[in-house]
Amino acid sequence: MTLFPASEGPRVFGLPPGVDFAAALVAGLDARLAGQPPEAVARVEIWVNTRRAQRALAAAFAATGPRLLPRIRVVADLADDPLAGGPQPVPPLRRKLELARLIARMARAAGEPASETAAWDLADSLAELIDEMQGEAVPLDAFAGIDAGEHAEHWQRSLRFLTLIADYAAAAGPIGGQGRMRAAAGALATRWAAAPAAHPVIVAGSTGSRAPTRALMAAVARLPQGAIVLPGFDALLPPAAWDRLADGEPGAADHPQHGFRRLATALGFDLGRVGAWHPAPAPAAARSALVSLALRPAPITDQWRAEGGALAPRLAAAADGLTWIEAPDEKREALAIALLLREAAETGTRAALVTPDRTLARRVTAELDRWGVIPDDSAGRPLALTPPGVLLRLVARIGGTPLTPEALLALLKHPLVAGAPGARGPHLRLVSRFEREKLRGVPPWVRWDELGAFAAAEGDPAPAWLAWLRAALEPLAPAGRGPLAEHVARHRATAEALAGGPGGGAHTLWLKAAGEAALALVEALAAEADAGGLVSPQEYRALLQSLIAARDVPGEAVVTHPGVAIWGTLEARVQAADRVILGGLNEGVWPRLPGADPWLDRGLRRSLGLPSPETQVGLSAHDFQQAAGAREVVFTRATRDAEAPTVASRWLLRIENLLAGLPPDGPAALAAARARGDAWVALAGRIATPTDRVPAARRPAPRPPAAARPARLSVSDLDRLVRDPYAVYAARVLRLRRLDPPGRAADALTRGTAIHAALDDFVTSTAAGLGADAEALFRAAVRDAFDREAPWPAVNAIWTARLMRTARWFLDGEARRRADAAPAARERRGRRALEGVGVTVTAVADRIDRTPDGYAIYDYKSGSTPSRGEARASYLQLPIEAAIAAAGGFDGLDAGPVARLEVIRFGGEPEVIGLDASPAAVAATWARLAALVGHYLDPATGFVARLRPGRLPFPGDYEHLSRLGEWADGDAPDEGWA
Repeated sequence: MTLFPASEGPRVFGLPPGVDFAAALVAGLDARLAGQPPEAVARVEIWVNTRRAQRALAAAFAATGPRLLPRIRVVADLADDPLAGGPQPVPPLRRKLELARLIARMARAAGEPASETAAWDLADSLAELIDEMQGEAVPLDAFAGIDAGEHAEHWQRSLRFLTLIADYAAAAGPIGGQGRMRAAAGALATRWAAAPAAHPVIVAGSTGSRAPTRALMAAVARLPQGAIVLPGFDALLPPAAWDRLADGEPGAADHPQHGFRRLATALGFDLGRVGAWHPAPAPAAARSALVSLALRPAPITDQWRAEGGALAPRLAAAADGLTWIEAPDEKREALAIALLLREAAETGTRAALVTPDRTLARRVTAELDRWGVIPDDSAGRPLALTPPGVLLRLVARIGGTPLTPEALLALLKHPLVAGAPGARGPHLRLVSRFEREKLRGVPPWVRWDELGAFAAAEGDPAPAWLAWLRAALEPLAPAGRGPLAEHVARHRATAEALAGGPGGGAHTLWLKAAGEAALALVEALAAEADAGGLVSPQEYRALLQSLIAARDVPGEAVVTHPGVAIWGTLEARVQAADRVILGGLNEGVWPRLPGADPWLDRGLRRSLGLPSPETQVGLSAHDFQQAAGAREVVFTRATRDAEAPTVASRWLLRIENLLAGLPPDGPAALAAARARGDAWVALAGRIATPTDRVPAARRPAPRPPAAARPARLSVSDLDRLVRDPYAVYAARVLRLRRLDPPGRAADALTRGTAIHAALDDFVTSTAAGLGADAEALFRAAVRDAFDREAPWPAVNAIWTARLMRTARWFLDGEARRRADAAPAARERRGRRALEGVGVTVTAVADRIDRTPDGYAIYDYKSGSTPSRGEARASYLQLPIEAAIAAAGGFDGLDAGPVARLEVIRFGGEPEVIGLDASPAAVAATWARLAALVGHYLDPATGFVARLRPGRLPFPGDYEHLSRLGEWADGDAPDEGWA
């Protein structure tokens, strides 16, 4: 069968950027098959680079009507071809586990301060390096030939380790990946050299970026009826430009056509004589010429001036169909893209978003959902974000660590937990009950005995439910190193037990696509676990996270819109749409910058003959050039991400600079493209902006009726009544209380509680007097109280050290205090009615001592306090407690005068602030208090929010209820409140 005429060299064809590659490939093949019988096409063999390209090509053939199809094969199938010879290679997961063990052993032997979880990521990068070397036919023993002395010490250590890896790779079993593909391609070339294939063989849609693929293309090019069809081939590049794209030339590796230059060198064909596979015109020939000129290698951008003049008459045509969107943020960018896709769907225009940014793709999908448009997104979802993936990560997170209420609640509220029929409702009711009573505002670690006592008091079914939960989670508690297989088994058993619920019923953890993918991952890990050796729970958690993060799950079977698609950059090479949106065009996103290589620097890679990391940038540039040649194209980017302003992609900057430098048509064309983009951004802004404006709240000053006003106030309430009356209204009138967070945070409140407990323990232990062992007793009290109240090791150590710095100062002061006083009460409650007002004031005194002249009342402060002058002028707590003591209001203490009032401050620079304890001063404070409370019992008085904001040391619990932020501290109170 003859499809091509005889040729002296490799038979290479190209298709220009922007054409529908699959349709043009079919049209060119049909033109060459003209006059031959229908079954002739079945003898044609076509190699494509991806499964998506295989499906797209089959669909393009089917679109021409009923017919026989050629044999369409995927290049990656070479790895499974029997031609590769030998047994099946070691699975990638097993190779990862083996390499990680070697890396960890190396780090321990070298005394490297590496994280115990870093070995998994290093194993992935090392496996990629070995795979690349085998694909490029670089022997692993090549490391021995490099003079390590020429490199930095870090790279010298890497080289020493890589030299040892050569021995491992030789003994590790059959190679896989690119090495196996290269072996299969070589075997196929050998067979064809002895008996050339008589039927047509075509490699279509590949750039030849990988050495095994280039080997296959070279073998095909030598066949009598072999041909190569290149996608996005820029026939406009002059010979001088092609010469500057050779390996080693400055700026060559990141050019979109650099891969074809390498391919021409490997196959031995003339880039200037690449023929057109099909005479299909480029959809936007003028724009393709603009992009081609803009992306010339940096050393020869002087050609912009030489060739820009010839391009100038076509600039209007180049910008026709070009929209340039620069959105102010990522959300606005996604909404603008969604609007473009929606308009295309309504007008019957086939449109596609092309982006490597999966976060942007998910944002656009979410925005399209408001109109019921579901795009065809073949990339699916990350397994880590699916319910089974989240549950597996949550279970792994609690392994080998004390269980926190926060982690327990995250598990219990997961939608797959207790998912058996009839179990979910009772489970959630019990979770709600335990959360409110035993998991909020409690010690930071779960105490099963306390939960058990609470469950017993609750009665059925709480005890059985708690027993199920404890039995499911306790196997994860061991913190030591153990065989990886045991970690996997415990992890799976716990996840299944949680999903089944207390009755152990049928669960849904492994159902649907996400569940099947999660189960396949767990089973694969169990099958290869013997290669993992001994690991800690932390290492297992990191391993699981790395495996889950590397897997995507196909979307569930839903009816997608036939005219709206989201493609990755690789998928877009062989597909076409009428409107192509290139999203996420920011530096670091598209193109994605080469990551740091922990094993080889650029000089070492060059010494070994490995391609530069910038080669990946060149492939991204080719994808950009291919997509930018569509009939209608949209460039989009966000000028700011969640953290900082962004930098436009280098390709956008080049096109912008070229257009701006070709006046007058260039700047006008650029302005027109941007104006079209601004219109879409403005439309997105109007959609995102509410049409009905809710008026901003005014500064609240509620005035409840007299019967609703509080009849009991604590000392802290009185302090808030001076600073923030609205907080008293919310707490005592509305009876609202801030919900404690799960567990307990290592915050200022916890630190204050710990210090109070330590001082209380110390005073109790020295009630008979301070002896020579006072400092030892103080240290013991601090240690015991902090271990009890602050069980975080690092926080405990810091807080203990800070308090111990004040030990000598406190003990010296304590000796003075004990000289004429003896401890009488600690944490004692007291109360006294305000005469003539009808309100009872309550207080809890930190410490009350008895002196010959009366009581001494002390208040411990662990945080910041007002200055000495401000404390004496406005500090109410101690004078009020003195008034209560004078009236005999403290439990178990007789009425008596107060001789001393002192604030003992430990925060900042420790000091003792003495307050006026004279009967006249205490009586005056009590009278002022009666006047203040009486004022707020008047129905005409409003509880103004943040009345004295300058005296508020930290945000209050009720500021969000007052809608602070819609009003400012200087605003007048809203007198309309009732």
